[in-house]
Amino acid sequence: MAGHSKWANIRHKKAKEDAKRSKVFSKHIKEITVAAREGGGDPEGNPRLSLAIDNAKADNVPKDNIERAIKRGTGEDTGGASYEEATFEGYGPGGIAYFIEVTTDNNNRTVGELRHIFTKFGGNMGTTGSVGYMFEQKGMIQVQSEELDDEEFMLEAIDAGATDVDTDNEMFVVYTSREELFDVRNRLEEAGFEIESATLIREAVTETKVDPEVAISNLRMMEKFEDNDDVNNVFTNMLMDDETIALAEEI
Repeated sequence: MAGHSKWANIRHKKAKEDAKRSKVFSKHIKEITVAAREGGGDPEGNPRLSLAIDNAKADNVPKDNIERAIKRGTGEDTGGASYEEATFEGYGPGGIAYFIEVTTDNNNRTVGELRHIFTKFGGNMGTTGSVGYMFEQKGMIQVQSEELDDEEFMLEAIDAGATDVDTDNEMFVVYTSREELFDVRNRLEEAGFEIESATLIREAVTETKVDPEVAISNLRMMEKFEDNDDVNNVFTNMLMDDETIALAEEI
């Protein structure tokens, strides 16, 4: 999973660089609103809300914004937009599979915008289930690796319930089962580790190698999707090897 780990860290760094932009705050607010609506406004009894709040705080979302989003989700505040979650599937250049998670207040608008991006880059939007079977959902936790011993941390993470751990120069990326994400995150925090983010991801069961030209087209397409205000996550089955990672860092 090393390639996925490196790509996740590139995305994470870009998100940090963009953290002052309102769209980053908006994505956190949407997630908090939906989490509160589905599981209640108490983070102690709502793991999804607890993770959403922690991730928002890591990107410096103001406390007042977080509290308003919770109240909007629970119905205490009837102002603002009503958000719904949706997923979209399709294919990009070279037949690369795409699974996209969104939170939107206007599904028709989102469908039109995503379809336009698919078409612009020579891909096409598929029907529900057309590529979903190619991805496995699991948890991913990012932890600052500075001043931590690799072997010691890996042992701690496995003891906490992790299924795998990747490393690079700045970050540990801890993988968990879907069900164990919240508990593993809490165990690592209780052990004194600084959590950068904790979220559910979809990882391709098998990955597809493409040539540099097709890789660049897909990377640009992925960025266009991620720039969309309604898009939360973009997952593909493109092999993120060292060559592709190098291209991604240049875009």
